[in-house]
Amino acid sequence: MAVSYKRLFPLLIERDMTTIQLQHKAGFPSNIVPQMKQNGYISLDTIESICRAQNCGVDDILEFVPDNTEDNDGRC
Repeated sequence: MAVSYKRLFPLLIERDMTTIQLQHKAGFPSNIVPQMKQNGYISLDTIESICRAQNCGVDDILEFVPDNTEDNDGRC
């Protein structure tokens, strides 16, 4: 399974917040935003800081999506 952060960006728009404002509020380094835009690895500490800054749950900012390279046999 891969992780997609596509839920975060509409949430920011809805809350009239830029990614730079989120970065400052959540206290993560500037290299995190490009990683999220490319669905790259983000630490759980960073995910937690984003959720705290946005007062939301993990499922409000990310989702798990099938990875094209996995054998999709339905097992966890």
